[in-house]
Amino acid sequence: MSQEVYSQLLEVMKKRGGGYPGMDIPEFYELVEELFTPEEAEVNNAMPRGPFAAKDMANQMGRNEAEIEEILEAMANKGVCMAVNMDGAQFYQSARFMPGILEFQFMPGKTTDRDKKIARLIHAYEKAFDEKTDLKATTFPTTRVITVDSTVESGNQVHTYDQVQTFIDKSDPIAVTACFCRHAAALRDEDTHGMPNDVCMQFGMGAQFAIERLEGRKLTKKEAMEVLDRAEEAGLIHMSQNMSENIGFICNCDRWHCVAVNNALAKPQPALFFNSGFEPRFDSELCVACETCIERCPPEALTLGENDVPEVDLDRCFGCAVCATGCPEEAIVMVNKPGFLEPPKDGKALVEAIRASRA
Repeated sequence: MSQEVYSQLLEVMKKRGGGYPGMDIPEFYELVEELFTPEEAEVNNAMPRGPFAAKDMANQMGRNEAEIEEILEAMANKGVCMAVNMDGAQFYQSARFMPGILEFQFMPGKTTDRDKKIARLIHAYEKAFDEKTDLKATTFPTTRVITVDSTVESGNQVHTYDQVQTFIDKSDPIAVTACFCRHAAALRDEDTHGMPNDVCMQFGMGAQFAIERLEGRKLTKKEAMEVLDRAEEAGLIHMSQNMSENIGFICNCDRWHCVAVNNALAKPQPALFFNSGFEPRFDSELCVACETCIERCPPEALTLGENDVPEVDLDRCFGCAVCATGCPEEAIVMVNKPGFLEPPKDGKALVEAIRASRA
């Protein structure tokens, strides 16, 4: 029974899509057998699309409601499905691997032996998956960079979706959790380069789930901006879904462990896959050639030119403004990148853009 239910789980996770969907390799089975009991895998495989109540799932499976509710509660508490309370009623929802289950494992920031084991299993699965995938192939990007808008030069167009403040103002609740990429790396005894860990934020229903199930901390809007300020000071990249409305999270990514950054850097032209729509401009009169910007640049897109002024490789530059926020002389501003298309409006438009790019 166990082998069959995990084989079915493989097909289910393939259909859910997203990052690192099911792949028929040994590392997949080693991972899911740790994440899901056979009973949980069976329930996972029967989940419909969209929110559902335990009673509906029990009726669908021909099982006792209390038994199914107990399984769903255990799954939600360990981050292999989602759970939200709507108008006093408890609902559950299936989750993809990414964004979803793989990240949920590390948001609480725990350091138990099981957490360390899961970190190794997920890393092994991702590595094996990547080895069988053409990472250089370019499709429509699912994530985007949000530049630090305070560094944008006056006179340049700044849309509302270019401003992190926009998403903070319109979101309630807001939660902050551990950065799953850096925390997983720490569990594997890898160097996290002193970067802050408690800086990844979720909005709305995702925030409610994080607070109730994943030990997320609820933030005021002021506290949320303080989190973003700390991330900018450290040289982290604001990253979110490639949509202009209703994004569910803002991650603050480093160059060493972030999946989105590393996937972009595997492309021949990373900037085509991961960008904010802005690029840096350097003031030769203010620049003192200290090379701080070169050291901070996540995609290593900067070099010192012949006139001791930084030069940028726009095929690599993310437009993140990490160079500008770290410049002690304020010699760098961000300007609009010519011809850059605005992101899709919402999830439906993003899916259509991805399908069109594959066609």
